[in-house]
Amino acid sequence: MKLIGLTGGIASGKTVVSRMIIRRKLPLIDGDLLAREVVEPGKPAYNLIIKNFSRDVLNEDGTLDRAKLADIIFSDEQKRKILNRCTHPYIRRKIFKLLAWYWVTGEKLVVLDAPLLIESGLYKWMSAVVVVYVSEQLQLHRLIKRDNIQEHAAIQRISAQIPLREKIKYADHVIDNSSDLGETERQLNVVLAKVYPTWWNWLITWLGPPTMVVLGLAVVANSKIK
Repeated sequence: MKLIGLTGGIASGKTVVSRMIIRRKLPLIDGDLLAREVVEPGKPAYNLIIKNFSRDVLNEDGTLDRAKLADIIFSDEQKRKILNRCTHPYIRRKIFKLLAWYWVTGEKLVVLDAPLLIESGLYKWMSAVVVVYVSEQLQLHRLIKRDNIQEHAAIQRISAQIPLREKIKYADHVIDNSSDLGETERQLNVVLAKVYPTWWNWLITWLGPPTMVVLGLAVVANSKIK
């Protein structure tokens, strides 16, 4: 099974590319969705957030006030690191469980959509990394328009992530999302054609882990007999 990491920057269009992948009925693990699930009321990460940030970051119904928390962490790097320590271990657990399920069911290719793929170090585990790229000026313009925020707030949020010009250094493939959606989809088709495994490659990667376990056990058993 090949694991493809999909990442980008805030307002770069990664979500648009994810939707295109889902329409092709390819399995996709949505890191943003998992991040929301782990902070649902009563979950361990939710309790850790309250412990570290107080109940001031909650809505009246007890759910997390994501906008208020975002204002806090995007203006304070240390608090952003604290939030990551509260949530990332639980997000990783969910990712690994989903990957195990996809492997057991014989999927050839799985896409992991993770905004912090590079920052978290998860890129090291990918078969290939795809970065959705736009220029800094276009990224800033889109973020201001999308979130209806002031320029200084948008710059602050963009600065909280590794710049896209740096992220593409980690990329095996880059999708330039500066043009229209048709051009973005054309680039995605090219990337998928390159990364999708052949039947033979899939068989090797699927049989590899259990085969190595069996061989390892055989070696151990043989050494004990001797």
